[in-house]
Amino acid sequence: MSIKEGFLIELERETNSTRKMLDRLKDEHLDFKPHEKSMSLGALAGHVVELHNWISGALTKNDFNMATDYVPFRPTSVSELLRELDEGYKRNEETLNSFPEEEWYTNWTMRVDNYVIAEMPKIATIRFVINNHLIHHRGQLSVYLRLLDIPVPGMYGPSADEHKK
Repeated sequence: MSIKEGFLIELERETNSTRKMLDRLKDEHLDFKPHEKSMSLGALAGHVVELHNWISGALTKNDFNMATDYVPFRPTSVSELLRELDEGYKRNEETLNSFPEEEWYTNWTMRVDNYVIAEMPKIATIRFVINNHLIHHRGQLSVYLRLLDIPVPGMYGPSADEHKK
């Protein structure tokens, strides 16, 4: 199995897991904040979706400047979240399918202007900066669902809400 094939499997499965969560939301949930220091559910869900969509951006660029390249995705509806997830999935799939195997080890840098946050090969960027980061925030999103008494879907097997008693 090639690196690309492994990431295509991961892309499909993680996108489907995120979709399960988004499918349970309603527009009126987007303003929910469990604490004054917390992001709103809409901002958090938007961040999870944009992290999915960073795959094509990270592979096609060598440098990402948070000061100039980052505009947070602030959805106003669940349908907008789902549409962006689906459109991003198509872009990511196309990018992965056409990405040259020898490019996985080229460096990618994340910075804020001249301050370097991280520099690593693109293969590590996909795992560390993107996938691990989005799984972390999707876990936070599952807590928001629990607090709203929305049944939490299982990501890697049945959740407590799906478990047969």
